Amino acid sequence: MEGYLLGGRNIPEQEFKDRFKKIYGGKGLAEFEDRFYNNFITEDDFKRIASWGANCIRLPFNCRLFEPRKSYAKREFYYLDRAISWARKHGLKIILDLHAAYGSQNCDWHADSKGEAFLWKSASLRKKTCSLWERIADRYKDEEAVYGYDVLNEPVVGRRNLPLLKRFYAEVTKLIRSIDRKHVIILEGNLWAQRIDFLKGLLQDNIDVSIHVYQPLNFVFNFVPGVSYPGRIDKVMWDKNMIFRYLKPYYDFARQNKVNVFVGEFGVNYRNNCAGELEYLNDLLEVFDEYSFSYTYWTYKAVYGYVFPNGIYQYLPNREFICREGPVFGWENYLNMWKRKKKDIVNSWRTVNFSLNKGIVNILRKFFRSK
Repeated sequence: MEGYLLGGRNIPEQEFKDRFKKIYGGKGLAEFEDRFYNNFITEDDFKRIASWGANCIRLPFNCRLFEPRKSYAKREFYYLDRAISWARKHGLKIILDLHAAYGSQNCDWHADSKGEAFLWKSASLRKKTCSLWERIADRYKDEEAVYGYDVLNEPVVGRRNLPLLKRFYAEVTKLIRSIDRKHVIILEGNLWAQRIDFLKGLLQDNIDVSIHVYQPLNFVFNFVPGVSYPGRIDKVMWDKNMIFRYLKPYYDFARQNKVNVFVGEFGVNYRNNCAGELEYLNDLLEVFDEYSFSYTYWTYKAVYGYVFPNGIYQYLPNREFICREGPVFGWENYLNMWKRKKKDIVNSWRTVNFSLNKGIVNILRKFFRSK
């Protein structure tokens, strides 16, 4: 659960849930989680994605999904098992993406961090994260619907700790390979999946290197309103040729090291195509294909917002628990409204109540079906 996806501030998931639990108790939180997981994404979503011609879904999960709760039986592998069964039924593959590791792998909300990346400060947390991947590999080692394991979403370490990240990757790769030699292991670059040169010594058969592509950031995330594509953005002329140049070092790395490059995330903040968002996506996908990169789009659905990627499916209404005018935005309104607005909030999570961005999906379908 990320704040902006639910129309709110980007506070860490654990902070939101701690506050929710103080109001509604452990059973109340368990019910909230269960209703979210049973409504935000369903089998119909998998069926729909397959109908577009896509062949894979990157499924993000928080390590806290595996924390035992006495009041909540549906923990552990229940939700992953269910998603994988849907993928199998509809001819899709699943990439299991550890989006938030124990202690957090970066300082950002999407790693469920309150401002520190404790994973890099604690050997016990790294060991616990490795053990989690051992359990996952053991469970899914023979599962045909699993494509692979995205070991760590967007790790961030400074130059001093780069050897620590390399050792962690080496250890988790060794542990997974001792159990599962079939599935692909995906290693993301440092600095939010940007820097990959350090991965050279870790490459072996059945390992993919993953990058995330959100450049130029101020255009893609709409951090600076008014800029457009193609055009001069942050003093650089961004067009298809610039995208080629930006991505060429990754292509060179792939060719020199005989490794596949997987763009685990790319996307755009959509503002009615007034800034050339669709041309940008089309150019980006053409370059991915030219360089033989595989890719998954971020994100499938979100409450429509004015910054960050806002979804192939977008929730447009401004219900009182969305409240775009503030002073409290999106999911933090659940804290005060859950008891009296539970039915409406749960209903708002269902994809049937989101609007399909036809421009984005038509571009994606064109490229999905060209494979």
